[in-house]
Amino acid sequence: MNELLWILAWASMLLGLLGVFLPLLPGVPLLFGGMLLAAWIDGFTRVGAWTLVALGVMTAAAWLVEMLASVWGVKRVGASGLAMAGAGVGAIVGILGGVPGVILGPIVGAVCGEYIARRNERAAARAGIAAGIGFLVAIVAKLAIAVTMLAVFALAWFA
Repeated sequence: MNELLWILAWASMLLGLLGVFLPLLPGVPLLFGGMLLAAWIDGFTRVGAWTLVALGVMTAAAWLVEMLASVWGVKRVGASGLAMAGAGVGAIVGILGGVPGVILGPIVGAVCGEYIARRNERAAARAGIAAGIGFLVAIVAKLAIAVTMLAVFALAWFA
């Protein structure tokens, strides 16, 4: 039984790393879940409560970055409030559209919101590009957080 739990813990961590790049997998939460399971299997002897709290905070930060990155990108180019709202709504609604929806949702939402607000195709396109850049920034930030989480976990495990 223990071996099956270890396989589940390692598989969760691996899927978590893949989920940083694949939008439909909750990457960082899966990574955290695998680490939590591994710590539990070990009886929390190597990875204790403070380490798990730190890993949990990093998980929450990654989730927040993912949710707000497109909105931040749109705001950086001076787009309207409707473009920011559109990027946020697009990110949420995009989940229903699978991988293309998750990637394109914030972009389409920002373009639609900006076009409704200003009736200017160029401004709408700029808002969409900014939302796409925000999405890429989110991937980089999640990757950095995931690698940091792995380093913290490994340090706690082996130190």
